[in-house]
Amino acid sequence: MTTKPATSTEPAATATTGTPATGPSTRALRFTAAGGFLFLAVCLVVTGALGLLDAVDGDGVDDGFMAAGFWAVGLGAATGVAALIGPRKGLVVAQYALGAAGPLLALMD
Repeated sequence: MTTKPATSTEPAATATTGTPATGPSTRALRFTAAGGFLFLAVCLVVTGALGLLDAVDGDGVDDGFMAAGFWAVGLGAATGVAALIGPRKGLVVAQYALGAAGPLLALMD
């Protein structure tokens, strides 16, 4: 008795991409990105307060770091909008990193 080899019409299996199958869901990423706007609001207030403190107590001269701090918070907000539209883990991380960079840059001024 001879058997025919099984023929399959399905495409060949592709190699795995190496990404874990247990990554964060789209809903969790969007929720984290939305929460990032509260974090950005706090960072904006802290950056503004540091700017006022530098103007009153410091030398009062803008060395460029203060403007870079405000730009970082603004770019964090734009990144947050992009993370809400197309949720990617990298965008959410960048949103929080840019938000934290605002007060840090303001401290350098």
